[in-house]
Amino acid sequence: MKLTGFDGRRAFVTGAAGGIGLAAVRLLHEAGAMVTATDLPAALETLPTDATDLARWEPLDVSDPEAVTKAIARAEAGGPLTLGLHAAGALFLSSMLETPAEDWRRIFDINTHGTFFVTQALGRVMAPRGTGAIVAVASNSAGIPRLGMGGYPASKAAAAMAVRCLGLELGQHGVRCNLVNPGSTLTPMQTGMWDDAESGAAGVIRGSLDSFKSGIPLGKLATPEDIARAAIFLLSDEAGHITMADLYVDGGATQRA
Repeated sequence: MKLTGFDGRRAFVTGAAGGIGLAAVRLLHEAGAMVTATDLPAALETLPTDATDLARWEPLDVSDPEAVTKAIARAEAGGPLTLGLHAAGALFLSSMLETPAEDWRRIFDINTHGTFFVTQALGRVMAPRGTGAIVAVASNSAGIPRLGMGGYPASKAAAAMAVRCLGLELGQHGVRCNLVNPGSTLTPMQTGMWDDAESGAAGVIRGSLDSFKSGIPLGKLATPEDIARAAIFLLSDEAGHITMADLYVDGGATQRA
């Protein structure tokens, strides 16, 4: 079955220059969507050359609400946005006892406040038209405590609830809001925590009793495309009666229904 609801429609993507965001931009482009893709200026400088023609690229710091509103207004100038994918996020590694206040504020500025600013702004332009679909990338850590990750799980949990509350409000306007919760995925965010690729991947798949972290029953890490495909499904017409859903895409790591 081919997913539908993309050809000729306009999409807005954050965190688009790499990982899950870039994989989603490629899929949206292939499906016929016209994409406005955003990321931090430094990330856009490392954009693969084969990605430049997939979308209209713009710099954006999602923690700046005014910049978010202006970016969506510029995207809307070309036609109404009906699809939104928020994939921007950040990870700081630290124990809860040692996390500096500025790091705690920054992780919430990006992961929680940024999610709210982007999904709120998308909802505001979609609601009056009575149609649209928004997906935010959260994390399976939003539902299970983790050691050594500072405020990351907390910021993702708060972001997830914000999106679900927004979905409850936007449902009466015909706009759907859903979440994709990745587990360990082969992105720079994940591999940056490893000493080397081989032992790092094996350790994640195996899990660790010492750190109270379960392994991955499916026996492999996700690829960015695995997560992006789940997000694209939730944006598609085939998911037309799905809203406020938490879709865990983690190979069974959280053992969650």
